[in-house]
Amino acid sequence: MHLEIRGAEKLSFREKQAVVLKEMGNSNEEIAKRMGVNATTVATLLNRARAKGYEVVIVIPTTLGLFGVDGEEEA
Repeated sequence: MHLEIRGAEKLSFREKQAVVLKEMGNSNEEIAKRMGVNATTVATLLNRARAKGYEVVIVIPTTLGLFGVDGEEEA
């Protein structure tokens, strides 16, 4: 399983950093510390990224065995 950011090509490098850290569950304060900026800057980066219309998608491999063989549900 992994995250895919659709529309990432529209984001600046710093916006991508902030988005990835946020999607990993970090608070704005944690992101700010990691990026070496203040929490207000992080909020601005995230707002700009949202305005550009990115979308985060969770990609789950079909090999997890969730639906048995050939898509049939297990009993």
